[in-house]
Amino acid sequence: MNLTKPRLRLAALALAAALAGAAAATAPAALADGDPTPPVALSQAADLAPYVQTHLMFGTVRPDGGPDVTDRQFRAFVDEVVTPRFPAGLTVDEVRGQYRDRQGTIERERSYEVYLLYPLTEAQEQDARIEEIRDAYTARFAQESVARVDEPARAGF
Repeated sequence: MNLTKPRLRLAALALAAALAGAAAATAPAALADGDPTPPVALSQAADLAPYVQTHLMFGTVRPDGGPDVTDRQFRAFVDEVVTPRFPAGLTVDEVRGQYRDRQGTIERERSYEVYLLYPLTEAQEQDARIEEIRDAYTARFAQESVARVDEPARAGF
């Protein structure tokens, strides 16, 4: 069994958690106040611009008991719904997740996480597109919700 990839992910998650903790006091304020200046703790690199990174988490188990969302169905959803709204690019990871459903049961499932990165100056405009994606997935695949996390970032290309 190859443990390299899981260990790498664990190390990346630990690093991300440490970095998130370092910026936790200022990061939400930067997004909430509409301040285009991201926290200095994120990066000092001069060639990086303020961005928002949005994580969307899509479950595949249908609460109504229907068949799980397949990889093919999810890829088609990304092609038809997500890509037209974010043609500049996105990242998709297949992950395992768990959550407590409306009946209080812990559900574990194969999931997908989509990462969207866009300039902070476009955050308000992109918000509507992101909500359209979430609404389309819950309607198409009978889901209770699609989780969303927005984080300040600095990026350069």
